[in-house]
Amino acid sequence: MDEVTKQRLASDWKALTSDVEELLKATASQTGERVAELRQRLEKKLENGRKTLSEQEKALAEKAEEARASAEGYIRENPWTTVGIAAGVGLVLGLLLRRD
Repeated sequence: MDEVTKQRLASDWKALTSDVEELLKATASQTGERVAELRQRLEKKLENGRKTLSEQEKALAEKAEEARASAEGYIRENPWTTVGIAAGVGLVLGLLLRRD
């Protein structure tokens, strides 16, 4: 799963949890064993979903930190190669932006 998909999934999950919380609040005055059981199951699933999302966000942050550290290490070990690559990318972008 790519980063954009993960971010979209996280955003959709947050919207869903917000809607479920709103539904739970709206049905708080409803009585009955079946409604109470459903509310309890929804609350438990919502909490489990939040926990999973939190764990995934932590894992993603750790991977991003590892990637940053790896890139920084490469730059420190190969400064002139990095300068050459940056100059090449700048030249290509400049040529592409200049074309009309």
